[in-house]
Amino acid sequence: MTAQIIDGKARAAALRADIATHVARLSQDHGVTPGLAVVLVGEDPASQVYVRSKGRQTVEAGMESFEHKLPADTSEDALLALIDDLNKDPQVHGILVQLPLPDHLDSDLVINAIDPAKDVDGFHISNVGLLGTGQDAMVPCTPLGCLMLLRETLGDLSGMDAVVIGRSNIVGKPMAHLLLGDSCTVTIAHSRTRDLPARVAAADIVVAAVGRPQMVKGDWIKPGATVIDVGINRIDKPEGGTRLVGDVDFDSVAPVAGAITPVPGGVGPMTIACLLANTLTACCRIHGLPVPEGLTA
Repeated sequence: MTAQIIDGKARAAALRADIATHVARLSQDHGVTPGLAVVLVGEDPASQVYVRSKGRQTVEAGMESFEHKLPADTSEDALLALIDDLNKDPQVHGILVQLPLPDHLDSDLVINAIDPAKDVDGFHISNVGLLGTGQDAMVPCTPLGCLMLLRETLGDLSGMDAVVIGRSNIVGKPMAHLLLGDSCTVTIAHSRTRDLPARVAAADIVVAAVGRPQMVKGDWIKPGATVIDVGINRIDKPEGGTRLVGDVDFDSVAPVAGAITPVPGGVGPMTIACLLANTLTACCRIHGLPVPEGLTA
């Protein structure tokens, strides 16, 4: 048995096409075009690549893209003033401040200055609370993408045992809340979990989001389990150069699992597609319109 490869690239392309259709209908029927504002502070190369990609895909979906690039020495007051302006701007329905921020800026303060209704990253403390209590929240993009892949692969998740490896506020904790919302029995594991392999081996669903290259091995996995690999790690190749790998040792896990996401091409493409989904969701909610099915948790 070799695992079904979960094609995140194809699923993300289908989601973006669906979003573009809804955006066109929104514009035609209601004269509203969703707008996403992305704020980049400094010159971090990886962040610049992400921002360019987000901008391109936003425009391709028929949305308005607003990019604000600020120098690395931008003051906290100046950044907060920009966020205040974006909060008040009726053309902007989603606001994303690209992380990490330079060290002199307080990320929590900045994130919590964003209007929760426009917080398309789902990091504002209000959205964290709404998600944790099972209410309509803006859901962080990566866990939302993982949930969509799981639903498409498995259908009804009710009653399944799920292990989330990693307890970050960005992936691990919100992923656990989403799985609970779909009636899974959820364990959050981490670097200090005792006998981690045994806990993982009991799971029908494994979400690896720990940031350690190829940590999850094939002998950890219950035969037929579905494995979602959130990790993106760059490692050296024996012949020189580097390659991207996940937190899962794909070569040993794929023969055991029932389904698995590759790295790259699994969860990654879903993250930006879900950012667009969240922007459309925010726009609909702000204007009191129904949110299209399949875009939210």
